[in-house]
Amino acid sequence: MLTDPISDLLIQIKNGYMARKKNVVVTHSNIKNEIAHLLSKEGYVGKVEVKNVGKVKKNISIDLVYIGKEPRLTDVVRVSKIARRIYAKKGTIPRVLSGLGMTILSTSSGLMTGKEARKKGLGGEIVCKVW
Repeated sequence: MLTDPISDLLIQIKNGYMARKKNVVVTHSNIKNEIAHLLSKEGYVGKVEVKNVGKVKKNISIDLVYIGKEPRLTDVVRVSKIARRIYAKKGTIPRVLSGLGMTILSTSSGLMTGKEARKKGLGGEIVCKVW
């Protein structure tokens, strides 16, 4: 059985918003940490902290942000999956809701938003769309 840690992260954040939680704690991996920091930088989540649990295990604590009573992140779609990878060239990176959302790409220079990839002239694997 295959598991997708990126999908798990995104769904835990979305479910945390739906349950009106203040923060979400997920297990640590480098790619989850990078995605959480991109979401924080764009304002979809609050502070992101890596916490040690025991000698080896780490968790990522993600604070959730609300505007009034409405969650800042309303939906997330995992585009590229384990069984089917979706790639985009620099000119075909999709815009989400005419620029109101964001696309996260895995490029040769690391994870970045679609806007950053367009500026740098890079393409890559479309990880997810957030709005």
